Amino acid sequence: MRRKLTVILISLSFLLTACSVMDTTNEPEAPQEEQTPETNDEAEENGEDEASSNEEGELKNESEYANAFAENLDEREDEDGLTVIQEPDIKEVVVNKNRKLPEGYEPDELVVPDVRFPFDDDHPKKYMQPEAADALEQLFNAADDQGLDLYATSGYRSYERQKTIYENNVADRGQEEADKFSARPGTSEHQTGLAMDVTSPEMEFRLDQSFIDTEEGQWLADHAHEYGFVIRYLEGTSDITGYEYEPWHLRYIGKDLSAEVHESGGTLEEFFGFYPE
Repeated sequence: MRRKLTVILISLSFLLTACSVMDTTNEPEAPQEEQTPETNDEAEENGEDEASSNEEGELKNESEYANAFAENLDEREDEDGLTVIQEPDIKEVVVNKNRKLPEGYEPDELVVPDVRFPFDDDHPKKYMQPEAADALEQLFNAADDQGLDLYATSGYRSYERQKTIYENNVADRGQEEADKFSARPGTSEHQTGLAMDVTSPEMEFRLDQSFIDTEEGQWLADHAHEYGFVIRYLEGTSDITGYEYEPWHLRYIGKDLSAEVHESGGTLEEFFGFYPE
């Protein structure tokens, strides 16, 4: 009997030990140390940093694209060694002494901007492409708000009109001198309908470099880019543009690009990757 009781006690001991082992095995693991979540401010800051980084990357890519613009064009040269422009209708088009518009080019549509002119006749040089004309109206309205007195004098010129102007300048001053300020036919920005020369009564409506010394000229230099225009022929860049300084010559390229070009302090040739050979 005593032996039987001993066997039962031993068996019971093994059973209790087994249960203890099973309880330990099934016991859930201790929770890991809780991670402290980011505060909302930190999350927003990180998000802003990431967005800022992305934005900077996009701007860099845009600038790189702009500077490589010339490389993306498949353009040909004519018998005179001038590049014939492939896309003359885009507002980013770069026309200069080395880059000419296709033969017979005319803008699809031209309108007269509602701004002041020093003459009343319905002359072709009053006209611009619609988008550029609208932007010029906004620029003139802003100048009016500042008490300035701008006048538009010369916008669109056809190939034939430019030919006459150039030949007259050559006859009066010789070809070498004429080439410093007058475009040969087919190479004038005015033929695109995206350019306008402006002046003021103080200048007696003349186009002269002293225009920059007037309030109107200085205001344009500082603010034209806010309305989509750039001063096309900057001081000290004749070796790049081919032309002397023209503080009166406005060229429309659109607000986004004009802000970037103005900030760069350079010419369209430099910005888009076109350089004189």
